[in-house]
Amino acid sequence: MSELQLKNNIRVLYAFSFCWLALVIIPVVVPFFASKGLSVADVFVLQSIFALSVVVFEVPSGYLADIIGRRNALILGSVFHGAGFTLLCFADSFLGLAIFEVTVGIGMSLLSGSDLSLLYDTQLALKQSPAEKTRGIANMRAVKAISEGLAALLASVLILWSFDAVVYANALIAWMPFLLSFFLVEAPYQRMESVSPWHDLRRILNHLFLQDSLLRLTTLAFTFYGLVTFYVVWLVQPYWESEGIPLAWFGILWAMMNFAVAGAAHFCASLEERVGPGPVLLAMGVLPVVGYAGMAIPGGIVGVILVVTFYISRGFHQVILTDAFNSRVPSEFRATANSLVGLMFRLAFIVTGPLVGYLYEWQGMQPTLLVLSAGSLVLLLLLLRPLLHRIRLLTAASLS
Repeated sequence: MSELQLKNNIRVLYAFSFCWLALVIIPVVVPFFASKGLSVADVFVLQSIFALSVVVFEVPSGYLADIIGRRNALILGSVFHGAGFTLLCFADSFLGLAIFEVTVGIGMSLLSGSDLSLLYDTQLALKQSPAEKTRGIANMRAVKAISEGLAALLASVLILWSFDAVVYANALIAWMPFLLSFFLVEAPYQRMESVSPWHDLRRILNHLFLQDSLLRLTTLAFTFYGLVTFYVVWLVQPYWESEGIPLAWFGILWAMMNFAVAGAAHFCASLEERVGPGPVLLAMGVLPVVGYAGMAIPGGIVGVILVVTFYISRGFHQVILTDAFNSRVPSEFRATANSLVGLMFRLAFIVTGPLVGYLYEWQGMQPTLLVLSAGSLVLLLLLLRPLLHRIRLLTAASLS
């Protein structure tokens, strides 16, 4: 395999990620579900169904990617991705929408871990430096965020016609990753020497949670800081509605939020080089606390502005924790390990997502936001503070 093919792999992966995340429907998805007769609580239940479908296939698909190759997993996943958004064009009930969620959930489970693993293995084959690898992950995250932002701007235009125009455009774009996947090549990596799936799983879990306290804390932070900024994705659209923001502006605001993710991801690597990982991680943890509390302030522009805090936090999370996690996981089971993190994230959302939705239906927006702010603070104290302490000890030891 030539160096040119490997370099081309990185460019194709960026294009693949761009098309995968160009989800035109997402900026208006809650109003779209409402047009089908769903409440906000129903939306959270629907997302739990999506999460459950990912959970069922998450680890098996990551394991499959480690066995048959990341490229093949991406090809198969992109088929389900395209088929799912095509089904959305015909979904007219809760059942139809649930089938859509399950289909795209299978596609997501096949993608989860495979794209990052292929990128990381390609970088290793090219003998890139640690800084180059971090920038590569940052670039992929930025590309995804820019894609979501541009798709949101397209949604703002298409929603002037109808929801149907948005859904059909999404279905067309959803097949682009399938076409791009054939231009990928499998980067060399150490294949897992499998004894049995259960033996392999115990070995991976032992590596993630028992051998190294820093990796254990990193794995947990990687999981739960993805979750803490995920609730707002499903609350921000009803929040904008409650603030009287017209539907046509949702796409523009969504684009601005995703451009904030892109900016945070792009500058995260250089910021970490200047100030170290500790301050960046601390900012990542504090921002959701401030964001949820600020959104709870009634009738003001402050909350609308502070929505951006979640997306800056997400940009930091998607670079610094992704790199810290993947750099400490062997290539032979990297896809499975990433899928395990995805599995923990989805399981946590299955348990907590419907509770957040029902809390919203029961008490309204402001109490829900205050509860989430308090939960983010607890996460900061119980998880992020020990991780920062461990990083400080390692830093001090390396300097002595």
